Amino acid sequence: MDKYEIIIYWSSEDGAFVVEVPELPGCMAHGNSHEEALANIHAAIDLWIKTAREFNDPIPEPKGRRLIFA
Repeated sequence: MDKYEIIIYWSSEDGAFVVEVPELPGCMAHGNSHEEALANIHAAIDLWIKTAREFNDPIPEPKGRRLIFA
């Protein structure tokens, strides 16, 4: 598994934990617990990479550092 940064937060609007992978555009998942959300994002990352390979799209290398928050 590549080491992409993930951001996890509680969404009151959705009533779930939401997880985003900023380095992989559109790669998001959710779950009722931290554990479920993390399991779902690992599956989403795998699917994102598999789809990118299928369409010969570029796959970003993990930056390996924290992103800067504004």
